[in-house]
Amino acid sequence: MTDPTLTASRLWKRMTGEQRARASAALWNEPEAATDQMQAVALIGKQMKTRPKTVMGFDKDRKARYLAAVSDMPEALAARLLILYHLAEQRPMMGAFLDALGIGHENGLIQDETVTPDPAKTAGAAAAIAKQYPADDVSLYLHTLLLQDPASWAGLSDVIGERG
Repeated sequence: MTDPTLTASRLWKRMTGEQRARASAALWNEPEAATDQMQAVALIGKQMKTRPKTVMGFDKDRKARYLAAVSDMPEALAARLLILYHLAEQRPMMGAFLDALGIGHENGLIQDETVTPDPAKTAGAAAAIAKQYPADDVSLYLHTLLLQDPASWAGLSDVIGERG
């Protein structure tokens, strides 16, 4: 059963400082994320009690540091940050997981959106990446998959429950 308390903002809070810093940097480096960047600017400005215009003048690194320090992330922005983080930082792990599942992909992105994972292979695929990658990264990735598509990745519920 899918955890009803699983939300992007809760995953954001559980991320390590390094993961949050890298996710925040990914936002500022994504040319297609102007709307999300403006939301982040407003959020940082509110946190710092300063005008968004001031925050807009910060360099990317400074904006990323301030955004990474925000603990109460709005749900939509947290979801976008999770996706950007994985696309920017975790493609090898994503690819290894999909390879273990036997799902075709291009650099960690599923090619055929109609393909669903075989639940019988899920635990083995998770175990395979757990041997190669840090536990925090594996846990975040599996939780993010389940959050993004609970129907397709329902088999991860048991795996995540075992891993914590």
